[in-house]
Amino acid sequence: MTREPRGRAGRSMRPGRAGHDLPPADDTPIIHGAIPPRDVLLRFIADHPEQASKREIAKAFGLKGEARVELKALLKSFEEDGFLEKRRKSLVRPGALPPVTVLDITTRDVDGELIGRPAEWLDDAGVAPAVLIRQSGGARKDKAPVAGLGDRVLAKIFPAKERGGPAYTARIIKVLDKKKNSGMGVFRSMAGGGGRIMPIDRRGEEMEVDADFTAGAKDGDLVEIDVVRMGRYGLPRAQIKGVVGSVASEKAISMIAIHAHGIPYIFPDAVIREAEAAGPATMAHREDWRSLPLITIDPADAKDHDDAVFAEPDPSPDNPGGVIVTVAIADVSYYVRPKSALDREALKRGNSVYFPDRVVPMLPERISNDLCSLKEGVDRPALAVRMVFSHEGRKAGHTFHRIMMKSAAKLSYQQAQAAIDGAPDDKTGPILETILKPLWEAYRITTVGRNRRQPLELDMPERKILLKEDGTVDRVVVPPRLDAHKLIEEMMIQANVAAAETLEKKKQVLIYRVHDAPSLAKQEVLREFLQTLDISLVKGGNMRSNHFNGILAKAKDKPFEQMVSEMVLRSQSQAIYSPENIGHFGLNLMKYAHFTSPIRRYADLIVHRALVGSLGLGEGGITPDEEAVLDDIAAEISTFERRAMAAERDTVDRLIAHHLAGRIGEEFDGRVSGVTKAGLFVTLPAYGADGFVPISMLGRDYFIYDEAHQALSGEKTGLGYRLGDEVRVKLAEAVPLAGSLRFDMISEGRKMPTAVRSFHKSGRRKGSAPRHQPGTRPPRGRR
Repeated sequence: MTREPRGRAGRSMRPGRAGHDLPPADDTPIIHGAIPPRDVLLRFIADHPEQASKREIAKAFGLKGEARVELKALLKSFEEDGFLEKRRKSLVRPGALPPVTVLDITTRDVDGELIGRPAEWLDDAGVAPAVLIRQSGGARKDKAPVAGLGDRVLAKIFPAKERGGPAYTARIIKVLDKKKNSGMGVFRSMAGGGGRIMPIDRRGEEMEVDADFTAGAKDGDLVEIDVVRMGRYGLPRAQIKGVVGSVASEKAISMIAIHAHGIPYIFPDAVIREAEAAGPATMAHREDWRSLPLITIDPADAKDHDDAVFAEPDPSPDNPGGVIVTVAIADVSYYVRPKSALDREALKRGNSVYFPDRVVPMLPERISNDLCSLKEGVDRPALAVRMVFSHEGRKAGHTFHRIMMKSAAKLSYQQAQAAIDGAPDDKTGPILETILKPLWEAYRITTVGRNRRQPLELDMPERKILLKEDGTVDRVVVPPRLDAHKLIEEMMIQANVAAAETLEKKKQVLIYRVHDAPSLAKQEVLREFLQTLDISLVKGGNMRSNHFNGILAKAKDKPFEQMVSEMVLRSQSQAIYSPENIGHFGLNLMKYAHFTSPIRRYADLIVHRALVGSLGLGEGGITPDEEAVLDDIAAEISTFERRAMAAERDTVDRLIAHHLAGRIGEEFDGRVSGVTKAGLFVTLPAYGADGFVPISMLGRDYFIYDEAHQALSGEKTGLGYRLGDEVRVKLAEAVPLAGSLRFDMISEGRKMPTAVRSFHKSGRRKGSAPRHQPGTRPPRGRR
């Protein structure tokens, strides 16, 4: 969604390092204390990312007074023209790699040096940049880990100082995975025995399998392989070590994503032994809270329960109408100690990954589903926070406690909601007045505070794939959003805030959950789009979440409501983990840290250790060694979170593509969910699946892309398609392994608004989509 850089009239452009053009070189000499030439300034930012804030740039060139004002204006113009984008306090070239990146080492250069590429890279961002891996050698005391071909590494990224080679160099921080001598593929049998292994990802290559090493695999089976020989000539050779099953089975599809994204899914023997040897927690350093009727409220199919809640009126006369909310969280830090086998494996995974047919947990079941799960009627160790709120929803104070608890009831969201709505069952009936109603009263009070805070209120439906017993897709549903869901969500948010506040007060370093404000470039794209709907967006860098809520309110119940919601969502930054606190824009909170899910998120485990250590709550606290590397840990787990999201998304895409593969030629109702120069992305609401309509399938007209209006419209007819339009499409192609769908457009375009038609008459914008000639192969799109 970032705007393309625009060239200056009458001046030639020269290629830049990060995929965008640099402005032309000036002949002006560099004078200390004066604004440097434009190309010198941009080159300095590219080569010195650690000095790319406005203050550091001014310091580097000795700029003061009016020169600093001029520098600020020049840098702003670079942002507006797309040469730079702002990330937190620094300026970077668009498409530049972050300072710490996960790389897959894919090849060697002519000098034998290792070359890597980013493990995660957007399809529409072009070719992933190459990175030269600098391996330390000799007698250096700080020698970095040694990696080889096929390894996945976490690396510190630097702009290359030498021209003519990769744009970046890297120093290895950690080798994450040495798995590339094994993998997965689809077996294709050949006459006479043996066969070929077809890759399951774009960067894979075909391999040969001799007849003696097929392990009984049949044509079309998804198989696990070991690479036995990679020569300089011919195809690599592999042997099959296991058959997962027919690739036509949905049960095999999540395994493709697991392997394609390098997600560890088998616990080493040492980790299993350590988990099995763990025993029940003792009462040492714990308060006995087993008489407090804490309850768990989770999805009906949940296997682990890491949070429990309780609420009661505050008896203090100083807080009339106030409530006390208690949130208890499984004490994972008691079992998973720093530098243990369990800890190393948990950090390697970063988080649990959830697929429709399976879960890849961060911790073994002995820990996650047994010892740390807050089971009903069973003693369990927990870390609890007791929060006091006034009747206006303002928090008056909070305290943390290390406790032993016993859950009074295990409820599902639907079960708890039904009881409140007047339909209690045998389990909820006895606790309706004493436990559930006080919880709902506490939720009502905290909602008053939430409404005053005005977090970003984007209500995007979440679809869930339901499978049959045989693993095939049954249907796709949108579960209702209940008050029970919102109650637990708000209580977890308040507990997370309390954790961050306590640790800051103790001056204890921690990992925050941070969410930056939308970049100025994304704000401008959204502003241009909203102007086409006569909706204004305030200018300036001091955006607040309530500004976006105002936009959503103006679009409420309008035909373009969904379209505006999607554009607001696209304008947002991605939340990450960081030891540096910049606040959470979406929640409109200045102090926020994940504390409530240590069973499935490593970030929460770090926060638990920090609380245990800083509050003197016993064993399992954070160590000085951990504190020293929180930057690296935060970078790793942020990357692993994105990895999990990509794997989950790819699996859903493949499941739906497989489910619809037998329905080629059928027509479906859809909605335009993306507009590009090459065509339209269309979502099928009934399935939550995205497919692509190439521009060549829209009609015989010349279609022009208008970014501001998010539209493709015909030059002659004035008919076109906009983001959010409801359309009828025909399924033309489904590729389950790639998770892609291609549609033909059935609906005729609608008459474009006057503003779009006048745009055509004023001349085509640079980058207008070319018409695809009949008979040419249409482009295939993917999210």
